[in-house]
Amino acid sequence: MEVKEIKSEGLSRELEVMVPANDIEKHVIERLTEVGKTVKMPGFRPGKVPMDMLKQRYGRAVMGEVLESVVNEATAQVIKDKKIRPAQQPQIEVKEFDEGKDLTYSMKVDVLPDFDVMDLKGMKLEKPVAKIETKDINEALGRITEHHKGSKPIKGDRATKKGDFVIMDFDGRTADDDVHHDGMKAEGHKLELGSNQFIPGFEDQMIGKKAGDKFDVNVKFPDEYGAKELAGREAIFEVKINEIHEESEVEINDDFAKELGFDDEKALRDAVEHQLKSDYENQTKLKMKRQLLDMLDDGHSFDIPQGMVKAELEGITAQIEQERKANPDAEELTDEEKEELQVISERRVRLGLVIAEIGQQRKVQVNDQELQRAVITEAQKYPGQEKMVFDYYQKNPQALEALRAPMFEDKVVELLFEDADITEKEVSIEELMKDDDDEVLGKKKAKKSSKKSGKTEKSAKKTTKKAAKKASKKAAKK
Repeated sequence: MEVKEIKSEGLSRELEVMVPANDIEKHVIERLTEVGKTVKMPGFRPGKVPMDMLKQRYGRAVMGEVLESVVNEATAQVIKDKKIRPAQQPQIEVKEFDEGKDLTYSMKVDVLPDFDVMDLKGMKLEKPVAKIETKDINEALGRITEHHKGSKPIKGDRATKKGDFVIMDFDGRTADDDVHHDGMKAEGHKLELGSNQFIPGFEDQMIGKKAGDKFDVNVKFPDEYGAKELAGREAIFEVKINEIHEESEVEINDDFAKELGFDDEKALRDAVEHQLKSDYENQTKLKMKRQLLDMLDDGHSFDIPQGMVKAELEGITAQIEQERKANPDAEELTDEEKEELQVISERRVRLGLVIAEIGQQRKVQVNDQELQRAVITEAQKYPGQEKMVFDYYQKNPQALEALRAPMFEDKVVELLFEDADITEKEVSIEELMKDDDDEVLGKKKAKKSSKKSGKTEKSAKKTTKKAAKKASKKAAKK
């Protein structure tokens, strides 16, 4: 094998690799020998077919496979011999090849930069801490009540109407065979009429009834109903209305807490306080992480592989375009915003390389058990589709690595927190939860003019802040 260096500019390398025809021939014979062990041809037992006949019959068929194998092996050998640290998969282009002749191909690759990690000892970080007051718990409970309607028994003897709540018993069966099925019976069930929680037609037949009424409800399950044994079938439900309630303001008390699955109001308040503490602690870590990454960004200046920057930029842009499709009123990115996203992409890549180097020096690893727990966490986000999620990650190693990367980063960041000089600062919840204009790997500080940094900050807020914003406002949605 012969290797020529065609170009070396910055971190970009281009080499020309020539693999002799006899090396390719050896690979062809090896592959045809494997094929010959099982192939059946008239007059020959498996494994006894002459090589000339195998070449004639299967030579062209195995050539593509052989060439891929030859290129992969040759490329790996070049990387090893030249001590190249590729930033990404090399780009391969076959320049010359014909059967029985040498193979010549070009290999373009960006290499990882060499740099020294800044002194990490004693970095000064400010830890914003917010205390939870009773009013904060009350406000969170108030937000919860906005998504839950209260009810109280009606006065008088009027009939049901849309918007009422009925407390009812029901027992259903399929009409064609008079068979009762699981899930078609309940006692003391509370249903809001007009909420469309039940199959079409059920709630409509509840209108105009009074407490104590007993009657049949005749419906047909949708063709696409989840339970296949009921899909598209007609059914009869025997219904009894026990009570009729009307909407009322929600009172935060033991009864409300029990509706949400808690023992009493105190248990509900304790759960809300625990959730708020967890959310605020996460936000505190996020703000500290931003400070840390800004310091790492300011403390390192080196060339970065442009192929990695391009891939990062394409990823950000694709995410923004996907969000735009979901929001038809969103404006297209301007040229100025695209330029600013370029700055963000460069920062992300640079910080990614720094964190990777620190992690390597500290021997940080994400083990298989941790990765498996991450997959389980992802699967739990899709109830009923867990197996599909597990299969997806099993068949897509790149997706699995996408889970590993943020876990690795968080481990490195936690180690750096241990080395840092951290000072606590008490802040208000509003200040803690304030939506910063930059994201975790967002704006580029002190590497451009102050005016440019301001524009980048604005662009990051308008376009790529989604992850940080979601974390910042998580508690407010509870």
